[in-house]
Amino acid sequence: MKEILITNDDGFEADGLKALIEAISELDDIHITVVAPANEKSACGHSLTLHHPLRFTQIDDNFYKLADGTPSDCVYLSLNAIYGEGKKPDLVISGINKGSNMGEDITYSGTCSAAMEAVLHDIPAIAISQVVDWSEPLVDWSLAQKTIKKMAEKILRGSFPLPEREFLNINIPKGKKEAKIKVTYAGYRFYFNEAVLHRNPRGEEYYWLGLHPLAFKPREDKAGMMCDYDAIEAGYISVTPIQLDLSAYKSMKKLERWIDTQG
Repeated sequence: MKEILITNDDGFEADGLKALIEAISELDDIHITVVAPANEKSACGHSLTLHHPLRFTQIDDNFYKLADGTPSDCVYLSLNAIYGEGKKPDLVISGINKGSNMGEDITYSGTCSAAMEAVLHDIPAIAISQVVDWSEPLVDWSLAQKTIKKMAEKILRGSFPLPEREFLNINIPKGKKEAKIKVTYAGYRFYFNEAVLHRNPRGEEYYWLGLHPLAFKPREDKAGMMCDYDAIEAGYISVTPIQLDLSAYKSMKKLERWIDTQG
């Protein structure tokens, strides 16, 4: 029997998490454990909680919320407290996130960071996100469910297609019942610096950070390949292999020359 650990960054009550559990539960000969944050942790990045204790609360059989925990905490602590020494899940799936995780947004994403934590421990991992129209109250998860079920089964019955410390980042286009898969790279994301100022009844100022509109451009050295955003805009399912090695290898020689020429 294959063991699957499921988590997310939208919290244990999120509809996307429920949709993911429903889809994966249809697979044969598996055992699912769910450990999710007690609260929404979107954009928390690959953070671990080091300055206060963490506590599991059981919601149902093999379903736990982690009080004030991050997605990375959920994976990290599950490996220690639920699986124990010498045991690991066969696959970690994080999602289904409400909203995209493309381009450099991956560095902010709690959804992707749970997958990062998994592959640090040599466990195959998938992060999956559903692109949504935020003006519509209901999300159609059906294509995301069909996709993650197919990908998980392919991994569990075969092999993981990536080397160590790499995970699959999947984004599902909105408004599609069917779509082909396109292997992509992470696009070049444009960012802005919006913050909305408010005042409370006592006149004290506070801010809400603004939401960035999705704006991308292709990377100049990736001719013949499609970025995640362009694939989504074209109606494809975007599947991007993400590596944790952040070294800028192309800049190393230039940096050596720069250091050698400084006084």
